[in-house]
Amino acid sequence: MVRRTPDHRPYRGGHIIPRRNPPTDAEARAWAEVLVHRRHLYAAVAAPNGQWLVQPAPAAPVRVLDGPAAVLDLTAQIQRRIRTPEARGR
Repeated sequence: MVRRTPDHRPYRGGHIIPRRNPPTDAEARAWAEVLVHRRHLYAAVAAPNGQWLVQPAPAAPVRVLDGPAAVLDLTAQIQRRIRTPEARGR
């Protein structure tokens, strides 16, 4: 079942809690730490200008993300990827 809300992308299953505030730096730091700890990213570093530098693997190119919202978007992409039926079957 696909649910749509005015301010969110379609989401399959679960509940969508609408955000009332933009993502914070602390929230982005916490998710980045989890992604690195769980080895979904090799590195994630906050730059002084608010951007984030992320690297999925040691030899992979570094990506530049524009702020905490982009970190949370990347987190959601990774979660969708690892929660697909094909990923669970591995």
